[in-house]
Amino acid sequence: MSNLLIQNLVKQLQDVQDGDLWLDENFIKKIDTLTPEQALTRPIPDIHSVAEIVSHLLEWRRDCIRKLQGQKSTLTIESNENWRSNNELKQIGWKKLKDDFYASQYHLIRLIEIRDDAFLAQECGTYTFQALLEGMIHHDLYHLGQIGISIKLLKVHSLLK
Repeated sequence: MSNLLIQNLVKQLQDVQDGDLWLDENFIKKIDTLTPEQALTRPIPDIHSVAEIVSHLLEWRRDCIRKLQGQKSTLTIESNENWRSNNELKQIGWKKLKDDFYASQYHLIRLIEIRDDAFLAQECGTYTFQALLEGMIHHDLYHLGQIGISIKLLKVHSLLK
């Protein structure tokens, strides 16, 4: 029973959250120092707030977790929870959103680290579990960059001191 590919995916998931990536960024470095006001502020009207992006990532992680548990996928691009408004997120609270976001990554890792590499070839809808997990990593990295842009724009507007 080999799980070298699984171990590699787990390492990538851990690194994007709080590891030492070669790009010297991760989610903890980017979002842990933000105040609720900073996290819930759109730097310009057409750019998502950090909280909106984190919530979006959380919903797709939850959907991935459901798939890994053999449940039906319910999230779509059109789903209301795909992009929650800042008003909704204020009700949830920045601390809870971050805590849920971090916990989702660990939950995801716990679900896959016990499996062998053969699991990755199994079908999950129209793609394999390997494609799903690699897609989650790519999605995280894409939005990590967006978070960086939002934070830089907040600095330009003096919302970060």
